[in-house]
Formats: sequence, C-alpha cells, structure tokens
Amino acid sequence: MTIYLPIAELSVNVFIILGMGAAVGFLSGMFGVGGGFLITPLLIFYNIPPVVAVATGANQVVASSVSGAISHFRRGTLDMKLGTVLLIGGLVGATIGIYIFSWLRRLGQLDLIISLLYVIFLGTVGGLMLAESLRALRRAARNEAVPLKRPGQHNWVHRLPFKMRFKKSKIYLSVIPILALGFGIGILTSVMGVGGGFIMVPAMIYLLRIPTNVVVGTSLFQIIFTTAYTTIVQAATNYSVDIVLAFILMVAGVIGAQYGVRVGQKLRGEQLRALLGLLVLAVGVRLAVELVVTPDDIYSLAIGG
Repeated sequence: MTIYLPIAELSVNVFIILGMGAAVGFLSGMFGVGGGFLITPLLIFYNIPPVVAVATGANQVVASSVSGAISHFRRGTLDMKLGTVLLIGGLVGATIGIYIFSWLRRLGQLDLIISLLYVIFLGTVGGLMLAESLRALRRAARNEAVPLKRPGQHNWVHRLPFKMRFKKSKIYLSVIPILALGFGIGILTSVMGVGGGFIMVPAMIYLLRIPTNVVVGTSLFQIIFTTAYTTIVQAATNYSVDIVLAFILMVAGVIGAQYGVRVGQKLRGEQLRALLGLLVLAVGVRLAVELVVTPDDIYSLAIGG
C-alpha cells in the first residue's frame, strides 16, 4: 500500500515507513535514546530527500522524549534550572543551525555535509561506546571491580568563572560549559535532525561531572524544546517538514517503544551499550559506503531552493 508524501514529493510504501518507525521506537525504548540519529539515516536510505529527513526526523525525537521527561519530573530526577541553562544555549545554537542548514541547501552541498557529519559522529560515538562496553564485559567475565572516581574530583571545567549553584544536581558549576554544550547540541539538532542525547549525556556525566540520576531527565527536557523549536522553524523557513511522514513515524514509534522497554529490562547495561555501539557503527559504515560507491544513476535532475 503506497501513500504520497506532499513535502517529500514521492510515493512510499506505508508499511515500510511504519516498520522504520516501529524499529526505531523499539530501539529507543530498549536503549533509552531519542532515535533521531537512527531515523534520519534510515529515511535517507529509503530515498527520502535529506532536507525532509532531517526536519521530519526531529518529530520522532520529540515524541519519544516527552513521556520520558514527564516520568523523570515526577520522580524528582529532572533539574529544571540546569535544563533551562542548557535550553538557552540550545535555542541559540538551533537558530544558527537553521541558517547554516539554509545556506548549505542554497549551495547544493546539504546532502553531502549531512552524510559526512553522520559518518564522523556515528563512527566516533559508536566506536567509543563499543570499546567501553567490551571492556566492561571483560571485567564482568573476570569478576573484576569497576574502577570508581573519588567524589569531588574536579577537572579544568570546574575552574571556569560565572559559577551557578544547581541544588537538584548538587553541583556548583560555571554556566559557560553548560551553555556551550547546549549550543553545540542545538546546531546538531538543526543540521542533522538529532536530539543529541547520545553526545549530551556522556558529556554531562564525564566532562561536567553531573550526577547520573538527573542527567537523563535533564537531557530529555532540553531535547524536547530544542527539537520542537527546530521543527517549527524548519517548517516556516525551509518548508521541509512532511506532516504525513511525521505522523506515521510517531504512531509507529510510540508502539515500538513499549516493546523495546520490556526487552531492554532483560539485558545488562554493558550488553545494551555493546549492541547500541554495534548498531551505531553499522549505520555509520552504511552511510560511508554510500559516499564512495558509484551510484547506479550517475546523473540526476534536481531542483534547488
């Protein structure tokens, strides 16, 4: 059964789109990620124009993040003050990212830049996650204790000026690295269509030394508003959000996430990280192959703008 996507301007098999949404939702529920870094490459693989894939994929992130953020808020594991500072940086970064997105589109280099960014980020993050999880699995097999950092251990980030106290997170930290992190994630959201949680969560834990129990909920809080803002501005500026495609992906994603949570609860943390690392690397390699392999149709017609 085919359905026409008005903004993407092509007909697609609705069951394939439903399958993509359900699969990404399943993985989101199992691994606890927004899924934007997976749905955008999948849409590109299915010949959805990257301009539409990036802008529409952000909706999947919003849908999968709202329920998680509400749950963390109810449990008291969401730092609203820290999330607001992240959000300020994120909104500024997303605004600049929209201009970069539009500029690259006018130059005709948007497809190439998006693919290159995904190859770099997915290859780096996937490789680091896989290496760390394999070390954890080896330690578990040998019954070795996990090396822990001493409480209160600081790095150069904690010596920066303009400090602010975040009572929920129990930290006293400069707003400069927090705004910079939000700013960078905002740009990635606009240009790549990702929520950025796969970068923001490790950065908050290992660089800013924010307690793990508030990191996920605070990250989701920032992601919701940054991606929602990006989607609205993309629709108004570049007319690249396909509401039909977004609706199908969101419905399927919500259903798939319910089953993913059940499966994820049966696996250990290091096993989940290893599987996610392999998945991220596989998507990155697939995109890299697309960049170097000679296409079937060497010449194509495209309309710019």
